[in-house]
Amino acid sequence: MILFPAIDLKDGQCVRLKLGDMDQATVFNDNPGAQAKAFQDQGFEWLHVVDLNGAFAGESVNGAAVEAILASTTNPVQLGGGIRDLAGIETWLEKGIRRVILGTVAVRDPDLVREACRLFPGRVAVGIDAKGGNVAVEGWAETSELTAIDLAKQFEDAGVAAIIYTDIDRDGILKGLNIPSTLALAEAVSIPVIASGGLASIDDIKRLLEPDCAKLEGAISGRALYDGRLDPKETMDLILAAREAQPC
Repeated sequence: MILFPAIDLKDGQCVRLKLGDMDQATVFNDNPGAQAKAFQDQGFEWLHVVDLNGAFAGESVNGAAVEAILASTTNPVQLGGGIRDLAGIETWLEKGIRRVILGTVAVRDPDLVREACRLFPGRVAVGIDAKGGNVAVEGWAETSELTAIDLAKQFEDAGVAAIIYTDIDRDGILKGLNIPSTLALAEAVSIPVIASGGLASIDDIKRLLEPDCAKLEGAISGRALYDGRLDPKETMDLILAAREAQPC
């Protein structure tokens, strides 16, 4: 299980939103590069970055902040938010992003996702953000008619590296992960699934380490890390101990 600490970028700063509302943003750090280094120093192995302004604008907006993050950490970084075409995908992969996350475009233009997976194998993830079970797009401003499982199944044979599944109804409010919905999605497709939205405490980590969650690639944590509800050392000690206990 991989825990992905999250850096959500708004106007060049590290923020957390409440329920995806850009007007309910709390600034936790005005130096994204320093935050990325801090997460690496705490023992985390990956980084999840979202360009929030880009998600609404439909193009990368916080490029300078993302580049500062890449310059500050050797950890692999996955990036989403405003990446809507092959040129944008290629640009970020060339700059050092390990994998891009395609969200809105996965609904609007699934053929582009398939082409990106073909051109950049193992480096394209799909972000599925659900509100009331249906997929939300355009920075969560619009809700489509598609269910999360229906969308995921469209990419079953495309070569998608991972699906990041976010329950918007829990995001940023520390209610705990929606494990049942996440597991239902993971059971419906063979693509690795990452849980997101609501991770609140060490109890969520313990739940993720139970046998039925072994099919998940991991989970994303934001606010709980920033406000101290989740202790990095305790968290990583639990995860590493669980890995060592697994049979080879």
